[in-house]
Amino acid sequence: MTSCADGWCVTDARTGGTNAVGQMLSLVGDEWTLLVMQQALLGATRYGEFRTRLPISNSVLTRRLGSLTEDGLLQRHRYQERPPRDEYLITARGRALWPVLLSIWEWERHWVPEHRESLPAMRHLRCGADFTPVLMCGSCDAPTTSGEVTAVWGPSGGWDRSLPVVTTRRRSEDDRRDSPSGQFPQTMSVLGNRWAFAILVAAFTGTSRFSEFQRVLAAPPASLADRLQTFRANGILTTTDEDRQYRLTPKGAAFLPVLVTALAWAQRSFPAAEGPAVLLTHAGHEHPFFPVLTCDQCGERLTGAAVSAVES
Repeated sequence: MTSCADGWCVTDARTGGTNAVGQMLSLVGDEWTLLVMQQALLGATRYGEFRTRLPISNSVLTRRLGSLTEDGLLQRHRYQERPPRDEYLITARGRALWPVLLSIWEWERHWVPEHRESLPAMRHLRCGADFTPVLMCGSCDAPTTSGEVTAVWGPSGGWDRSLPVVTTRRRSEDDRRDSPSGQFPQTMSVLGNRWAFAILVAAFTGTSRFSEFQRVLAAPPASLADRLQTFRANGILTTTDEDRQYRLTPKGAAFLPVLVTALAWAQRSFPAAEGPAVLLTHAGHEHPFFPVLTCDQCGERLTGAAVSAVES
């Protein structure tokens, strides 16, 4: 059940059902959803504005606007009666996705060669500088890297509850002929496959051998082999012939801000009565970790309203 108060919508995760991680992957694991929300954050509200800004068909856009409204990220508002016209206003829940989108933007821009020139830099409006977001621990304000965050399952955790629902996969197959041009292709290699996200999280938590991935995730061997090969081809994981262990590359480790900001958003949006799906700890400090993004130029905590793309 979804309830909204003060512009923020919360969907209670069903006890024993898909948890916050699975709910999150159902949304951000779809590239059209990310692109529509990106444009909503940039100010698009009307159907024609989304159509003009995105290479999207009417049928796909209609479905995405409907599902995003149902999920509480957009709110449908009638702005004209004759003829009837509606607009789609971003909610507080939708606006709170900005750290995820900013982290994806920065990762693609820094690590995907074809995007180093095509994606513009980001500007911090508070200090006026072009910036790179820095991941910090919200508990102690210390810069945080992948080796400094530990994760354990919480009361509503477990891989069996963390995979996206099958209906999302069918929806993606229905829309395949209208798939986007691939603005975030390597991000989608992680978030857009129901096993890929699980594999990468397992790699962050120390899983390294094929047999270990299979045991921990209960993944079909063919799907597991395919995803591991994709991660190797994209430079996210590496392995050696000597020990056949899969290890995160610097590029793979740099995906951490996307993972933790998406998780933080999900656990606020889809709370379970049993408790959180994942518990994060700042290793060496032994306090809870929650992600904060700061400007590398002035050190100030970023807000969505203070971030803008640099126009060419």
